[in-house]
Amino acid sequence: MNQFKNLIVLSPLVYAVHHFEEHVIFNFIEWKLKYFYHSAAALSTEAILSILICIFVIFTLLHLVKNNRASAYIILYILFAIQVVNALFHIFFSFYYSDFSPGTITAVLFYLPVNFFIVRAAFKEGWLKSYLEYAVIAFLGTITFALFEIYGPIVIALSMVASFIYFIWASNKLT
Repeated sequence: MNQFKNLIVLSPLVYAVHHFEEHVIFNFIEWKLKYFYHSAAALSTEAILSILICIFVIFTLLHLVKNNRASAYIILYILFAIQVVNALFHIFFSFYYSDFSPGTITAVLFYLPVNFFIVRAAFKEGWLKSYLEYAVIAFLGTITFALFEIYGPIVIALSMVASFIYFIWASNKLT
């Protein structure tokens, strides 16, 4: 279970559990509007959950079929954008506002450890060759998360189109 291809399959499950904490156990929307009153979502959180899980599953299947570095990079980028930065968001703003951000528990217990093991497996299996590669992926994921928070769901569509273009371009170039 410590292989990259096995570990990435856990991510949609972890995302669903995180969503359950945010919206069934607690009320993240109420908390978010309390501090980020300008943050009006164009889509429901359930729609975003469905879209992101579908995207992740599609790219996971692409990686399992193609099994190349380009697909691994896209998986790592998606995970950084939707899980790692999200975890850091919950943790940071829980401290910043001295108010528990719904989602922090699963962010700490699941997002960060699962993604740590995924990245460790990516290095171990040669999908990532250097920390600089991961730093670039992390930077792109952070920018994507920030743009999504500012502009909404259009960022998801644009980043997925860019990911497919990147995959087609990079599939034959990365060794």
